Amino acid sequence: MVRTYEEAVAWIHGRLRLGMKPGLKRMEWMMEKLGRPERRVRAVHIGGTNGKGSTVAYLRSILQAAGYSVGAFTSPYVEQFNERITINGEPISDEEIVELVQTIKPLADELERTELGGPTEFEVITAMMLYYFGKKHIQDIVLIEVGLGGRLDSTNVIYPLVSVITNVSYDHMNILGDTLAQIAAEKAGIIKSGVPLVTAVNEPEAWDVIAKTAAERKAKTYRIGVDFTVSDRQATAEGEQFSVTTPFAEYRGLRISMPGAHQVENAAVAVMTAELLRLGYSFLIDPEHITDGLATATWPGRFERMSDNPLIILDGAHNEAGIHALVETVRAHYPDKRVHVLFAALADKPLERMIRLLDDLAATMTFTTFDFPRAALAEALAALSSHLHKAATDDWTGWLIEKKKRMGNDELLLVTGSLYFISEVRKLLKK
Repeated sequence: MVRTYEEAVAWIHGRLRLGMKPGLKRMEWMMEKLGRPERRVRAVHIGGTNGKGSTVAYLRSILQAAGYSVGAFTSPYVEQFNERITINGEPISDEEIVELVQTIKPLADELERTELGGPTEFEVITAMMLYYFGKKHIQDIVLIEVGLGGRLDSTNVIYPLVSVITNVSYDHMNILGDTLAQIAAEKAGIIKSGVPLVTAVNEPEAWDVIAKTAAERKAKTYRIGVDFTVSDRQATAEGEQFSVTTPFAEYRGLRISMPGAHQVENAAVAVMTAELLRLGYSFLIDPEHITDGLATATWPGRFERMSDNPLIILDGAHNEAGIHALVETVRAHYPDKRVHVLFAALADKPLERMIRLLDDLAATMTFTTFDFPRAALAEALAALSSHLHKAATDDWTGWLIEKKKRMGNDELLLVTGSLYFISEVRKLLKK
């Protein structure tokens, strides 16, 4: 029997040995046994390759500004496991994690003895979250981030008020497919019959698949640049300023603290989603809630300034599109800085293309590794770089402490690659 928080988290992480098992049969089985909690969850379902977490952060902040109690389900976590299930941005307690595991573990054990086999780590956490928000603590709304893909993702047992697909680019190709059309087909799996869809997908190959699926399912679609637009965008010292025009309203002079054109897109998607909640489901959201919500939204590990002197920025850009957006953001906001990059990543990413983009930006490149099952080796990463000033180290902690002492005012240290790595670095820097 699981009695302590440590035992509960160890049991959950122990499910990782089962790897990924796409499909919804085990989820449906658990939901049935739990009395269908997912049917009592009023949700927004957020999928896409990049920007899911930031979009959750913007939308949550808008809804909180309007006085609603907002549940959220996100991954991965940055500091502690509990961050995956939050209410108004606050992680649920250790005691609640223990209670949820005590509820779900007997089901997982029973399921293991059927022909469906035991649930994976992500299925267990999804079941915990749906039971929590559907039975224990019903919220005004819950923002649910897709784990991977969409069609066969364990979160896809819900029937949301609005679906969101932020964008489609290359990631997890070993699971989702090699072409944008194949990846888009997996993402489009979250589109439900008659449920409106908000999206920032712009690649024609991906858009064709999403538009076709939405039409088949009679899901009215709101697409950035077509049905709602961003204008007057300018980088500011604090982040970004821009305006958003939807079919229903215009919002001028909006501000966000997370820099980058991609963050403006994520924020605009959140605005459009909030509009649909207001018009379709009577959420009382005023223009000032949108303005205030966006201005106060934060999301750890996304172009996060950890210190000003020396200037250190962390960003969990973990695929090619993410690195591309990161490089553009550094150039727009810090054009005069000498950039030093510390990079660690998982081995199953398109590393060569990611590193090439960083090579073009950086004055120096340092590659490292970290304690994680799929982490790439420092030397292997360095071998993919053509930078003249590159190095590899296994001791990133010692390297970072030394680097901080020697940095000048005209320099910027950018730590990027894997979100799992970023969370380790963040813990060290916060000490």
